[in-house]
Amino acid sequence: MYTDTERCVRAVRSKDARFDGWFFTAVLTTRIYCRPSCPVVPPKAENMTFYPSAAACQQAGFRACKRCRPDTSPGSPEWNARADAVARAMRLIQDGVVDREGVPGLAGRLGYSARQIERQLLAELGAGPLALARAQRAQTARVLIETTALPMAEVAFAAGFASIRAFNDTVREVFALSPSELRTRASRGARGAHGVRGTRSTGDPEQAGTRGVISLRLPFRAPLNPDNLFGHLVATAVPGVEEWRDGAYRRTLSLPYGHGIVALSPRPDHIACRLSLTDPRDLTLAISTCRRMLDLDADPVAVDEQLRADPQLAPLVDKAPGRRVPRTVDAAEFAVRAVLGQQVSTAAARTHAARLVTAHGVPVDDPEGGLTHLFPAPEALAGLDPEALALPRTRRTTLTTLVAALADGSLRLGTDSDWERAREQLTALPGFGPWTVEAIAMRALGDPDAFLPTDLGVRRAAGRLGLPSTPAALTKRAAAWRPWRAYAVQYLWATHDHAINRLPV
Repeated sequence: MYTDTERCVRAVRSKDARFDGWFFTAVLTTRIYCRPSCPVVPPKAENMTFYPSAAACQQAGFRACKRCRPDTSPGSPEWNARADAVARAMRLIQDGVVDREGVPGLAGRLGYSARQIERQLLAELGAGPLALARAQRAQTARVLIETTALPMAEVAFAAGFASIRAFNDTVREVFALSPSELRTRASRGARGAHGVRGTRSTGDPEQAGTRGVISLRLPFRAPLNPDNLFGHLVATAVPGVEEWRDGAYRRTLSLPYGHGIVALSPRPDHIACRLSLTDPRDLTLAISTCRRMLDLDADPVAVDEQLRADPQLAPLVDKAPGRRVPRTVDAAEFAVRAVLGQQVSTAAARTHAARLVTAHGVPVDDPEGGLTHLFPAPEALAGLDPEALALPRTRRTTLTTLVAALADGSLRLGTDSDWERAREQLTALPGFGPWTVEAIAMRALGDPDAFLPTDLGVRRAAGRLGLPSTPAALTKRAAAWRPWRAYAVQYLWATHDHAINRLPV
């Protein structure tokens, strides 16, 4: 979109927040870059130029606006709606892979050479993987500077910088302030990263800081309907791993440098997020994981506009617009849970999962609630005794085969997955039918076009709405909903009076 100058200028002049994250406005006279909805008086059109990423702005010598905080805008919806190499690379960069494994590690995960990835990212985003990772490190550093009391040296390494000098130079270049000046501004009452202060709070419960806890605001594009999003996560929650407490969905996180506990609460204009991490180096991945689970980078206006074009779906969209697809923090975990949930009730699936957690999960301490374990990794389940499972024999085979494939790496499910390739691999496993494969594609892989025409709830809803209710006929009708069929499923499910559709109380 950033190449359509006329359209970008109109968005900037109207301060249209829907375009935040789609492109960035760089002002030639001030050398500052902003989000489209920046509250300042728009510059003259001839003084504007547009870039597809904050990294491209920074690489061109522009610094971030202190008013609109463009580095904290929602991510581009493109990276969640596409499965090509660039989109998969962006998801991995957002997860901090370049910081942990370097550009060769990023390229290796995608099956390309480092030169190929560099060329593709430069062509589409105006910045290579190192520049994109550097921009993200700067944002992570800002979060830690403004929401914690960590010494600056610890902030630098936790954010992924290789040296204190690189940390200082990058922060000064990107924000036109030194790290200590950023912290001073936050302590004087300026909004912190993502809009919330942590350890320097002054009485607001949402901003109350506990040492070791980082409080953030996770932005999203409006509208957002939290009912099915949090309702689904809580209704299917695994005891000990997930819970609803004090108006927040809480769960444990398994992270590269340790573990964490996150609490997520819906607010009218953001998601309040409290993270407790054993190692602050996991902050980048923890934030991107939470955003992906809640589908916060979606473009609800584009989704709802297309679904509303169907006269049968239009009343559902108009009644409660902005439904998101509830996803997961770990694709392998969801795949295991999907198998446990085959042909049983939600309560039974939770019971089966809780037994696995108790027997094989890593214990954690949760002084603020009732979380007790991390969900067991595939490696921990690889030696599972099938006879110990209270499942039908065929389901045991399905589970143990899945776990073995995940543990030995022959099946890889994650942000770097090619969606169609993953579908093919899952279908080849015993006991994996269309429903299970598409459920994993929708909630674990994040494919916005995943569709469940064989799902009983979808078929019943379709019948009540006058849509075809047989899988083949419904799939044909749903072609008009592409590429947003996963969102259509949420609207169809919402016609049922079920706990997954209600915000917990």
